[in-house]
Amino acid sequence: MYSRFRNGNCSNIVGYTPPTLHKGVRWFVDFTAWDPARDAMRRKRCYIKESLSVPAKKQRASEIIAALTKLLSQGWNPWVTNDESRGFVLFDNCLEHFSEYVERMDRKKTRQDYSSRISVLREFIAQQTNPIKYAYQFDVTFCTDFIDWIYLDRESSARTRNNYRVWLYGLAEFLIARKHIMTNPVENIKVLPEHEKFRKDLSPLMLKQMAVHLNKVDKPFFLACMMQYYTLIRPGEMSNLKIGDISIKDQSIFVSKEISKNRKDAAVGLNAMIIKLMLDLGTFNYPNNYYLFGPKFMPSEEKFSSQQFNNRWRTMRKALKWDKCYQFYSLKDSGIRDLANAHGVVVARDQARHSDISTTNRYIQRHGVQHETLNFEGNLIYYEKSGEDGL
Repeated sequence: MYSRFRNGNCSNIVGYTPPTLHKGVRWFVDFTAWDPARDAMRRKRCYIKESLSVPAKKQRASEIIAALTKLLSQGWNPWVTNDESRGFVLFDNCLEHFSEYVERMDRKKTRQDYSSRISVLREFIAQQTNPIKYAYQFDVTFCTDFIDWIYLDRESSARTRNNYRVWLYGLAEFLIARKHIMTNPVENIKVLPEHEKFRKDLSPLMLKQMAVHLNKVDKPFFLACMMQYYTLIRPGEMSNLKIGDISIKDQSIFVSKEISKNRKDAAVGLNAMIIKLMLDLGTFNYPNNYYLFGPKFMPSEEKFSSQQFNNRWRTMRKALKWDKCYQFYSLKDSGIRDLANAHGVVVARDQARHSDISTTNRYIQRHGVQHETLNFEGNLIYYEKSGEDGL
């Protein structure tokens, strides 16, 4: 039998067995209730005075059982105090409640931004060996680990890291207001100074060096790099792309609103060299429902995290002896730069699916797939001959 805490007490986590009378040398009423500190059921006994007569003991036992049954059915737990009880609410339930508040925010951009950050937080939790389960575990250690993961593992800028800190502070205040935690664990996490953008784009020579290297040792990852450089599709979106989203006939790839950061459907131009490499890798031999980038960047029925792009990039970066300022996302910076130089900033804007690039061109209409991108060579060239260095 399970009860739910009411009026701010625990929910979905408190189990108990009905109180039962035991007669013997000493009479007592016992029951078991879930102890969150031990993560197990724990027995509780209520002894009856030995000096009472047998009828009086039975009466007293009946009163104790009635009182305990009522308390337990209302969510009372002998192992959890009132001040602590809300800390044992499932953290996932807290996030769901927070999401409901986010959905009622006025500005669409704010709603999208907050929802995106909630998804990233869930992604972080899912990757942990011992993920947090209850609200009280939202502490300084957890928050620091999350912020470090944003900055170091995801290789985000100091500004992005600081923005996440501000958002996490707000989430903590939400939890404090509802008595899930008592103090704000983000308060002592320092803000990093935001200097010049840490991430740098890749020079034409570096792009060619990478093309030669990956064409020899890892063509599947080379395809991922080409996708980032030419299509400008975000890594998080790339991890959700499926074979069926690709149209060879139209030379395009469809990014649905379900996976797009801006929550809009869009068709992105697919460079001829990308299709050529896909054919070489046998990409289209897989079913349409397979994810484009599975394990080892080959199509798979199983979806893989976007983190694999950064992990593999770091291995390549070390092999090429590049500085840490050159990141997987640098490919997108470089692609926008080269496409804009070759065919104009408007073409690059539409390929990247940006809402605008300046006040001047804010009102320029989009025209679907930009055909100029289909045969744009850029600097990240696919070499068919493995021995050609192109340097």
